Amino acid sequence: MSQKKNYRKTLTACYLGFVTQAISANFTPLLFLTFKGTYGISLEQLAMIPLVFYFTQLLVDIVAAKYADKIGYRLCVIASQLLSSVGLLFLTFLPDLMPNAFAGILIAVGLYAIGSGLIEVLLSPIVEACPFENKAGVMSLLHSFYCWGAVGVILGSTLFFALFGIAQWKILTVIWALIPLYNAINFISCPIEKLGEDGTNMSIRQLLSVPMFWMMIFLMICAGSSEATMCQWASAFTESALEVSKLIGDLAGPCLFAVFMGIARMLYGKFSEKLNLVKTMLLCGFSAVLCYLLASLAPLAILGLAGCALCGLAVGIMWPGTISLSSQKCPGGGTAMFAFLALAGDLGATAGPVLVGKVAEMTGENLKNGLLAATIFPVCLVIELFLLSKLFRKAD
Repeated sequence: MSQKKNYRKTLTACYLGFVTQAISANFTPLLFLTFKGTYGISLEQLAMIPLVFYFTQLLVDIVAAKYADKIGYRLCVIASQLLSSVGLLFLTFLPDLMPNAFAGILIAVGLYAIGSGLIEVLLSPIVEACPFENKAGVMSLLHSFYCWGAVGVILGSTLFFALFGIAQWKILTVIWALIPLYNAINFISCPIEKLGEDGTNMSIRQLLSVPMFWMMIFLMICAGSSEATMCQWASAFTESALEVSKLIGDLAGPCLFAVFMGIARMLYGKFSEKLNLVKTMLLCGFSAVLCYLLASLAPLAILGLAGCALCGLAVGIMWPGTISLSSQKCPGGGTAMFAFLALAGDLGATAGPVLVGKVAEMTGENLKNGLLAATIFPVCLVIELFLLSKLFRKAD
């Protein structure tokens, strides 16, 4: 009976789900200067927007760990798409309607951040529950769509603004909002299975008592830090290496990193059946350490840029690889495991960039020193993967 179900439709819906998350995370920052000029919002207030976005995602990760199974995958994932769409649509008119435009923006951001958090928690277990043979490859390819979504949003928005002007940003916002709205229809009709429907899932208390689970949590923190730290600081190196404007640097840096990260995930998705996941992640971890060292210690700015860009290749499979590894080694983890992994990844993605900023500020605003300090994250990732490889070898 299950073989007659079209799980490719489920996979396509999940692909678009990660594109939706990329829209939520990457579109609004392109409008910061527009918000400043249109609504008189200060730079300090603008800095609150990504903070609200990621903090809301963290809260959703925590809540979803307990309640997603009870509510049901389908209802939650449909809500993720609708909230993402409504949040983007609210962005076009709520700031104009409210006495405080900034409050209107934060409400809109909060809504699509809830949708983004649900996407982050639900899409991996939905795909994991589908009867695909090469789960690690499918998972890597799935997460590549966040990268391609980010590239598409940045380049597509840049092209739109060049053709029609930044003043027409509300029209583009509505266009982006149509994607999750359409995808909600996909999730209504596609087959969705649930992990551990036979009652084999562990309770949250049981899951938290498993040592291997905590090793995966630490691995995910390191993966999130290694990925987000370089991604968020890539634009600064682009400006330095190519001597272009800040606008071009902000767009080209993250785009270049995302392209390489997407390529890494697609390549692993294609060849994963021939590769050992832990050994591949270990090799990529070593490469990430080298990229961080190249970016922070290279005497030439262009070499620093190369370190940033190639780091996308090195860290690309870390996040989806950790999810696949967790599914293999903690098979009864269920939805709660995926939620805690998302939480760990977000914590790492928050801690890494903050460390860079703090160290750079303490050393006379030297960004290279900040990135050098952040090398600790891929180093810790390599050490744990080395220990895991020895542990798994003994178990075999």
